[in-house]
Amino acid sequence: MATTVKQAHYGEASIRVLKGLEPVKQRPGMYTRTETPLHVVQEVIDNAADEALAGHGRRIGVTLHSDGSVSVDDDGRGIPFGLHPDEQVPVIEIVYTRLHAGGKFDKGAGGAYSFSGGLHGVGVSVTNALARRLQVSVWREGQCASITFSGGDVVEPLVVRKAVAGERRQGTSVRAWPDPVYFDSIELPRHELIHLLRSKAVLMPGVTVTLTIERAGQKEPEQLTWLYKGGLRDYLLQGLPSEPLIPLFEGEAYASAQEAENFAEGEGVAWCVAFTDEGTLLRESYVNLIPTVAGGTHESGLKDGLFGAVKGFIELHALCPKGVKLMPEDVYSRASFVLSAKVLDPQFQGQTKERLNSRDALRLVSSFTRAPLELWLNQHVEHGRRLAELVIRQAQTRQRASQKVEKRKGSGVAVLPGKLTDCESRDLAFNEVFLVEGDSAGGSAKMGRDKETQAILPLRGKVLNAWEVERDRLFANNEIHDISVAIGVDPHGPQDAPDLTGLRYGKVCILSDADVDGSHIQVLLLTLFFRHFPKLVEAGHVYVAKPPLFRVDAPARGKKPLARLYALDDAELEAILDKLRKEGAREGSWTINRFKGLGEMSAEHLWETTLNPETRRLLPVAYGPTGFEETVACFTRLMGKGEAAARRELMELHGDTVEVDV
Repeated sequence: MATTVKQAHYGEASIRVLKGLEPVKQRPGMYTRTETPLHVVQEVIDNAADEALAGHGRRIGVTLHSDGSVSVDDDGRGIPFGLHPDEQVPVIEIVYTRLHAGGKFDKGAGGAYSFSGGLHGVGVSVTNALARRLQVSVWREGQCASITFSGGDVVEPLVVRKAVAGERRQGTSVRAWPDPVYFDSIELPRHELIHLLRSKAVLMPGVTVTLTIERAGQKEPEQLTWLYKGGLRDYLLQGLPSEPLIPLFEGEAYASAQEAENFAEGEGVAWCVAFTDEGTLLRESYVNLIPTVAGGTHESGLKDGLFGAVKGFIELHALCPKGVKLMPEDVYSRASFVLSAKVLDPQFQGQTKERLNSRDALRLVSSFTRAPLELWLNQHVEHGRRLAELVIRQAQTRQRASQKVEKRKGSGVAVLPGKLTDCESRDLAFNEVFLVEGDSAGGSAKMGRDKETQAILPLRGKVLNAWEVERDRLFANNEIHDISVAIGVDPHGPQDAPDLTGLRYGKVCILSDADVDGSHIQVLLLTLFFRHFPKLVEAGHVYVAKPPLFRVDAPARGKKPLARLYALDDAELEAILDKLRKEGAREGSWTINRFKGLGEMSAEHLWETTLNPETRRLLPVAYGPTGFEETVACFTRLMGKGEAAARRELMELHGDTVEVDV
C-alpha cells in the first residue's frame, strides 16, 4: 500500500528574507572562489591598490601570520569612519557589513574613485562574512579608528581616538582570519599570491609591494619586496621563454579632455607586446589593476589593433603572396603581452571579475594600439618585414590544414544559391552563416559583416512550418532548399548518420528581428533544424543571434561621454535607464529608439551589437534537460496541425504571462 507524505504548510511565513550578509554565508560560491581564501584576501588588496591607482598611496604590505590570519596595510586616504548622512551608521561599518555599498559607484565628477576595480560593492563585505574575525584600523585626519567583526557582525564597536606621535598619518590596516568552514583549504596558494602582488607592483611603477611570511618558531620572518621602475617591459622580458623576433612593442595612451567625445577622460591602456616564433606564450591582462585571467574585450581590442596594424603594413608593402588570406589569429597566435587597461565603468563577468565584458573596451584598446604599431612598423621596415614573414607563415600553415579537410569533403555538385553572399575562408573553425530575415536586413548584414568568415543568406518571408512535411517534399520549398545547399548538409532524421563532411560553416546562426515577428521566424527555423537537421543541433552547429530591440542615446554625465547603449528587451532598457539616473543624467535627457527591424540598423550598429564575435550575444541551440523525446512532444504540441486544442489549453493556462507586442 502506497504511503502519502504529508506536505509542509506553505504560507506567508514560509517566505524567508535573507538580511545583511546571510546570502554570502549560505551561498559563498556565488560571491567568491571557495577552493582557498585567496580571492577574499585579494578583495582587500584590490582596495589598497585602488588607493594607489588614485594617486593616494605608495606602499602596500601583506603579512601571512603564523596563526593563519592575513594582514593588508596601505598608506592611502583611509576609510571614512564618520556617520553616513543617510544611514546614520559609521561608514566603515557599512563598507564591511552591507552588500552593494562602497565608494566606487560614484563615477561622476568629484567621485572618490574615477578608476577602480571594485565596482560590485560586495568585495570586502564578502571577506568579512567569511571570516571568523576581522579587525580594521584606519588613520586619517589626525585620528585613529578601529572596529572588529566576527562572521560579518560587529563584535567590538567603533572606537575613535587621537593618533599618537610616531603613528602613521593616514592609511588602512585590515587583519582577517578566514573561516575554514567556507573553504576547501585554508592555505593560501603561495605562488598565486606572489604572482598577484608582483603584478600589482609591475602595473603601478613606483609603488612598493611587500609580502611578509611569519612562521612559528622562527624569529625573523621571510620578506619579499617588489618595486618596478621598468614597468611592463621588464616584467614581460623576465617571463619570455625565448628571444623576441623583433624589439618589444610597448606604449601607453589615455584619452584627453579633447577626446571625451569617444572615451571618458583618463580612459586608456598601457601595453607591451613581444612576438616569438617558438615556445610558450606569456599573456596577462588587467583592468584597473584587477587581473582578468579569462581575458575579455580589452584583449580582443589588442588582437584587433595588432591585426589591423600588421595587415596594413603588409598591404602597403605588397608582401602577401597570392592566395594567402590573413586572419587575426595569424598575428595573435605568436604574441605574448602584458596589457593594463583603465576603464571608467568596467562590466565584469561575475563577482570574481575574471573576464571583462565591456563592449567599449574593444574599441578603446584597438584604437589606441593600432596607430602606434603601424607607425612603428613603417619607421622600422626591416623589423616589419620579419614580423610579416612570421604572420604569413602562420597563415599558410593554417590554410594548408584547412585545405586537407576540403579535399576529403569532395568538390560538391550542388550550385550555391544566388542570394547567398559567401565568405572567403573555408575553415570550419571560423566560418559562420547568418540566416537573415528579409533582403533589407540582409543588405545591412552584408555591409556590416566580416567578409572573411561571415556569410549571409537572406530569407524571403516566413519559412515553411516543416514539422509535418515529408523529407522528400522539403526541397519543393525554395527557402529550405537554399538553406540545405548553402550549409552543405542534406535533411535527415534523428536515427540517420548523415554525411557532415560537406558542412561549409562551423556556425549556422539564425538572425531575425527582436520583435514578435522575428521570434516567430526564429521558431520556424528552429523547428526546421530540430525536425530535419537534428545531427547539426547535436553537434553544436546551430545558434541563435540576439539583436537588440532598443537603442539608447545617452547624454554626457560627469566624466562619461556621450554613449550609444543597446538593450535586448524591456528589462534591459529599464536597467540602462536606472543606471543613467544613478550617474546623474537628467530625466528625459536620453533618446530611446525602438528597432522595427534589422533593416533599420546601420551596418556599423549591426556589426557592433550582433555580428562582432567579441561583443555579440550568440546562444547555442541544444536539447534541454527534458531530453529528446520531451522536446519532440513539445514541438508537436506547438507546431502540429492537429494540436489546436492543446495549444488553446496552453494559452488559457499561461496566456496572462505573455507580453503582447502591439
